[in-house]
Amino acid sequence: MRVMALVKRILQQIGRDKRTLGLLVFAPILVLTMLHLVFNGDDYTPKIGLVNAPEQIKDKMDLKGAKVTDLKGEDQAKKLLSSRELDGYLVFDRMPPSVYLEGSDPLVNGSAMKWMQKAFKPLQGPSEMADIEIHYLHGSADMSQFDYFGPVLLGFFVFFFVFIIAGVSFIRERTSGTLERLLSTPLRKWEIVIGYVVGFGVFTLFQATIIAAYSIYVLGMLIEGSFWYVLLIIVLLSLTALTLGILLSSFANNELQMIQFIPIVVVPQIFFSGLFNLETISDWLSWVGPLTPLYYAADALRDVMVRGYGVKEIALDLVAMLGFAVLFMVLNIGALRKYRKI
Repeated sequence: MRVMALVKRILQQIGRDKRTLGLLVFAPILVLTMLHLVFNGDDYTPKIGLVNAPEQIKDKMDLKGAKVTDLKGEDQAKKLLSSRELDGYLVFDRMPPSVYLEGSDPLVNGSAMKWMQKAFKPLQGPSEMADIEIHYLHGSADMSQFDYFGPVLLGFFVFFFVFIIAGVSFIRERTSGTLERLLSTPLRKWEIVIGYVVGFGVFTLFQATIIAAYSIYVLGMLIEGSFWYVLLIIVLLSLTALTLGILLSSFANNELQMIQFIPIVVVPQIFFSGLFNLETISDWLSWVGPLTPLYYAADALRDVMVRGYGVKEIALDLVAMLGFAVLFMVLNIGALRKYRKI
């Protein structure tokens, strides 16, 4: 009977927590639906350019399975390759033609090369295909998948842990009465928010520096650009995670409820960060990517670490992350109103 009484109390406690009940069902359904839409998307179709391709050769090539663009000059091809409008192009200055690949994504490189082998199969044998000269705009033939996925994972784990630490720490500020005492002082709400952001931000900067340095200089993660640009991106991403964590903690009554936001807010972002090719994701889902901070952070990290770009190329991503952080700070100021009692 005593056991049944304990069981009854636990069931009643969970039953009164509508948020927990909802997440027990809603969160798995959300994640599984996203997985379904990601993995049931279209196969990746490589974008290939043909520079000065003779008509008699084109007529014999198998051009199915790729988005093929005829180009008149190599200058145009280089621009399209640099902007990632092409995955690769062939220059028909001799036979077999020279191959130029964008090179930053090993999976895309593999798709492009596989298509080229199929396209030239009617013209020549496998032995002749082995003689094709391959040039890479970024990366090389030795580039591993970890080099490509590493920047995304670096950004994700920084975002994840900063989000959790900030949210849980702010909940403790509330439950311990510290926040209530601050709100009873002449401090304005925006001053309190700025104070918390700067205070937590100091430790966030320390954490970001250690994680980025360890990933690059100990684990040997590929970096073609400046380490300082990587650190700038990580700091802005951490600021975004920090302000979002503090904001969502306003809607949680304890640490458990804060953890419950992870499958709703954090996990879905991994699908739009570039860990999966966004061109293969279902159209029902792909529009969500630009609404998530990690989408811009992963793009900027890849641009710097894999492609060696500078501030000019990643400026839009930096502005987007800063915009998210400012938005969350403004919402935090509004959320503090519910706690001010005097």
